[in-house]
Amino acid sequence: MQSPIGKRNVSLAFLALSIIIAGCADTQGIAPQSRALPPASLDAGAAVRAAAASARWPESDWWRAYGDAQLNTLIETAEAGSPTLAAARARVREAAAFAQAAAGALAPQVNGNLSVTRQHWPDNVYYGPGPLADTNTWNNTGALSLSYGLDLWGRDEHAAERALDAAQARALDARAAQLELEVNIVRTYVELSKQYALVDIATTTLARQRQLVELARKRLAGGIGTQLDLSQAEAPLPEYERQLDALREQIALAHNELAALAGKGPGAGDALLRPTLQLNADAALPSTLPAELIGHRPDVVAARWSVAGQARGIEVARAAFYPNVDLIASLGGFAVSTSMLQFLHAANGGWSAGPALSLPIFNGGTLRAQLGAASAGYDEAVEHYNATLVTALKQVADAIVRVRSLATQAQDAERSADLAERSFRLSETGFRRGLSDYVNVIVSETRWLDAQQRVAQIRAERLAAYASLMSALGGGLAVPSDGPGDASLVPARRLSSLDALVHGEAPRAHEAKGHE
Repeated sequence: MQSPIGKRNVSLAFLALSIIIAGCADTQGIAPQSRALPPASLDAGAAVRAAAASARWPESDWWRAYGDAQLNTLIETAEAGSPTLAAARARVREAAAFAQAAAGALAPQVNGNLSVTRQHWPDNVYYGPGPLADTNTWNNTGALSLSYGLDLWGRDEHAAERALDAAQARALDARAAQLELEVNIVRTYVELSKQYALVDIATTTLARQRQLVELARKRLAGGIGTQLDLSQAEAPLPEYERQLDALREQIALAHNELAALAGKGPGAGDALLRPTLQLNADAALPSTLPAELIGHRPDVVAARWSVAGQARGIEVARAAFYPNVDLIASLGGFAVSTSMLQFLHAANGGWSAGPALSLPIFNGGTLRAQLGAASAGYDEAVEHYNATLVTALKQVADAIVRVRSLATQAQDAERSADLAERSFRLSETGFRRGLSDYVNVIVSETRWLDAQQRVAQIRAERLAAYASLMSALGGGLAVPSDGPGDASLVPARRLSSLDALVHGEAPRAHEAKGHE
């Protein structure tokens, strides 16, 4: 026969459990609304489908395809000394430290404190006659405390996972910053190469124009030319000289820019030689595009980690709705005596141990607001990821369109330059023989100069377009598995069954299936 005391304990336990369950705040009506886009659902477009496919993604040192040793050294120097990259790496270390601190909450916590003080007691001023009157004593305290959170609903576990996801996202942000630095250096270096090519064209044009001026003088002196011909030949010289000065200015500015990108002073730019870029690499696409784009773009992978972190944040906010149980224990001693170590005697010690329970009952909607904020943050992270994925695929398509267009434009520009040169040669010959005036020479020379500059511009744009394609493909992120899996992008909803019990309803079918 069961004792009355046993029945009473069972009743009290049941009553306590009922109060706990009833006291849990209501989570109904608060849930994320956004879903991450599957990459396969995005149409890559005609440009990407028409591009030749290869089985390779960019190498981590993709810029070596340009075949310029100075460029290789410049990027290696920049990656080692760039303040921007150093700051990005510091943010990674900071996030890793936060993750380590969050993980520490899962382990038992042991703390100790010791107080050793010397005190003189007054003589019957406040306390009246007694053994401590007008004496000096040691008032010493020592204690050890132990606490361990049972984490019944996974709050601390999800908080640690969220912090780790944030650290992963920071690491990918640092890789994205590195890729941006590499691309910026390549583009500036290509621009420097173009300016040198334009200087060559401008120098040749100026020298040729001076020869024509000399010819016009000789024709005037020989009586077969006119002062107008000489004036027309001299007129372009100041402008050609100005253009040459402007190009040299651009070269100096590019040197300074490259030095700054490398984390150096302008003096480092002065030592740079003329680029020797030669791009023989093709612009083929990997055969697995776009399915594996999410594993190769640093910004896309970072966005996925952010979504995963926000999903864990929802679980942290949801766990706050339920009772929290900690196991606590303490051991210590206290003594007021003339002996300094008296507090260490067993007679002066005490201990305590047991569970500590806390639960929300009335909180003015604070917990619901926190869960609502976490859900909204998750939706924002998902939409940011979706936008990043769409932008990534657009950039790949844009780069392919650009590369293909520039290949055709280069052929057209070179043919136009050949025809412009032929026209100039004919007009120059006619002028030398006195068969035509100098106006024809000016017109044909201007057309040839413009055609040569367009060729140099298009060649430089093709070099830059290759860098844009490498950037769009992720620039050599070597381990696609570094990204979070699809299951990590949705809240785990570990508490769905408990929600249903609290509110007297069965879990919805899609929740039970989607979050097993």
